[in-house]
Amino acid sequence: MRFPDRRRAGQELGVRLTEWAAEGDLVEPVVLALPRGGVPVAAEVARALGAPLDILVARKIGVPGHPETGIGAIVGDGPPLFDRRALTMLGLGEGELAPDVARERTELHRRERLYRGDRPPPGLSGRTVILVDDGLATGATARAALHHLRTHSPARLILAVPVGAPSAVTDLRQIADDVICLHTPSAFQAVGQWYDDFDQVGDEEVLRALEEAWADSRSSG
Repeated sequence: MRFPDRRRAGQELGVRLTEWAAEGDLVEPVVLALPRGGVPVAAEVARALGAPLDILVARKIGVPGHPETGIGAIVGDGPPLFDRRALTMLGLGEGELAPDVARERTELHRRERLYRGDRPPPGLSGRTVILVDDGLATGATARAALHHLRTHSPARLILAVPVGAPSAVTDLRQIADDVICLHTPSAFQAVGQWYDDFDQVGDEEVLRALEEAWADSRSSG
């Protein structure tokens, strides 16, 4: 299974989630996108569910020399969450990654200010929270995001992605109440290999999607 682009993947993911909604399993849902790649996917999921769209900014901490391979992640001002088994295997200490954490924290705050401005984050307590990304490789970013969201006492915490590495999906089922993944290929190497169009999502596209969703919310409210 390959997806033409992120929006089409989000539409297919939305179909799967609307089946749950029809059974009454999604109580007052809110869809949270992991920027930037998760935003076009999440926008389609939120549209399908008629649910509000918002963001949760998290930043991956990569392996030195291989930044695309996540070894940990940060959310907000919380401490980094590392894959300690991977740290041991690579012979790395958390202190060695402090400059990387500081750099990613700066970028995280930049994105929060840019995307959210003065808009407060949504209330999550007692709601069904659906965290959406465009795919899972190591799952480091999603893991940190899920742990963060647990502290906000959602009624139900769902991770929804179009494609993911089988090992990451299995691991994250221990944290989320449910993991919805449309495709878990055994030959998984990278998220981008399962998309025809996997161009980088820019800040402008994120802002446009959020403004459209927030405008729809204002008009319907």
